[in-house]
Amino acid sequence: MTLERIELFYRKNLLKLMFIPLIALVLAFIIIGFKFANTGDFFDKDVTLKGGIIASVYTNNEIDYLQLEEYLGVNSVIRNLADLSSGRNLGFIVEVSDLKGEELEQKLEEYLKIELNSNNFSIEETDSKLGETFFKQLLIALMFAFVLMAISVFVTFRVFIPSIAVICSAMIDIFVTLAIVNLLGLKISTAGIVAFLLIIGYSVDTDILLTTNVLRNKRDIPLYARIKRSIKTGLTMTSCTMAAVALGYIFGQSPVFKEMFAIIFIALFVDIFSTYLTNAGWLVLYCKKKGIE
Repeated sequence: MTLERIELFYRKNLLKLMFIPLIALVLAFIIIGFKFANTGDFFDKDVTLKGGIIASVYTNNEIDYLQLEEYLGVNSVIRNLADLSSGRNLGFIVEVSDLKGEELEQKLEEYLKIELNSNNFSIEETDSKLGETFFKQLLIALMFAFVLMAISVFVTFRVFIPSIAVICSAMIDIFVTLAIVNLLGLKISTAGIVAFLLIIGYSVDTDILLTTNVLRNKRDIPLYARIKRSIKTGLTMTSCTMAAVALGYIFGQSPVFKEMFAIIFIALFVDIFSTYLTNAGWLVLYCKKKGIE
């Protein structure tokens, strides 16, 4: 009975509900714009994108990370270093952008009261210009992927409104996810940019499934029945992926994978609304106008 009420509410209010993700997109632009106005960047970058030092310290001693961050005296990120197979704590990783390698090593030795050497300490330094260049190349790859996606959608359906709906849904997924990432205070690395590339694929997958079912697989099936069938299939796909990503985030030890899983999970959640509210609403309007209900 509850599902019937939800379906009835969905059918009666779809054309109103379709504006919810669009409003979220406008708010996302405001949040991202506010971030850019205050920091000069659209999101917080880690050292792999803006340059800096990543130092790994191998120790069995328990460390107060907040106290260590205060001792370093600069903006830093400190996290556990764990064995991927067993989960056993191996030490910690420090990421800083405002210290030189020698300065960081000296401060760590003073705080830990141990001598750091090649056996218990390793350091990687990314030049700021190299990080910025790499960031620009990743953005170009992201934009290039989005353009290719748009072209493939137009070639596939050869109709303007449904194609624009798919592209709009992908935009909502990307920018609303980025806004949520900013609100959560997450720093994005090169792995995070790769996650946004994956978002395009996940978004287009559900949107093309919906559009194909609505426009091409009519077979005397009513419009909302075609949408319902797409929602069942799409939500099954999305929920399975979200479950897998959530488990990977909870039980994973690699910060790189955890970052990617977090971004993808947020995007998949946003995609449910962008696909089955905004995209579906545009398709309903298009079908009613063309008389293919």
